Amino acid sequence: MNDQTAVIASALDQVGARLKRLRMRRNVTLTSLAAATGISKSTLSRLETGQRRPSLELLLPLAQAYHVPLDELVGAPEVGDPRIRLKPRNANGRTIIPLTRQPGGMQAWKIVIPTSKTEPVLKTHDGYEWLYVLSGRMRLVLGDHDLVLGPGEVAEFDTHVPHWFGSTGDQQAEVLSVFGGQGEKMHVRAKASKDSNE
Repeated sequence: MNDQTAVIASALDQVGARLKRLRMRRNVTLTSLAAATGISKSTLSRLETGQRRPSLELLLPLAQAYHVPLDELVGAPEVGDPRIRLKPRNANGRTIIPLTRQPGGMQAWKIVIPTSKTEPVLKTHDGYEWLYVLSGRMRLVLGDHDLVLGPGEVAEFDTHVPHWFGSTGDQQAEVLSVFGGQGEKMHVRAKASKDSNE
């Protein structure tokens, strides 16, 4: 067995445990997952315990049901230097996907906020933040304001103002966050040309 074959075999051996962790984290039963994917409950159980080898026909419906990329289920081998690979992490029940690598400069993340009834805990810190809602609806508490933002809506604020953002309690939200730790403000300057016919 060559090195590449060994790496692939090792990745496939870990799929079952990864599937089970994902299902437990999302509080999904085998019965409801079977209904969502069309895969029998017994096949799903065998996949999670490693008694059934994962195949594309089984993993694609699971990736769709969980709304995750296929490589997240498989744990595809990393390419290049693992120290600079941008990996999602979980914090306070949220999935945070880094989009930038520059420590100390402007930072950007995609944040997936699950449905929850979390009580806001307002915080302050140095910096300036810009939030853009990609999908769903999120709640933003900013000083005395309690707002609900939907897809395409933006909030821009100084993080010295007490703030918190999270779930509205009724649906998941995906948010783009851009943050400057030194308090940089972000501005969009776009001006139509005077002689434009559009």
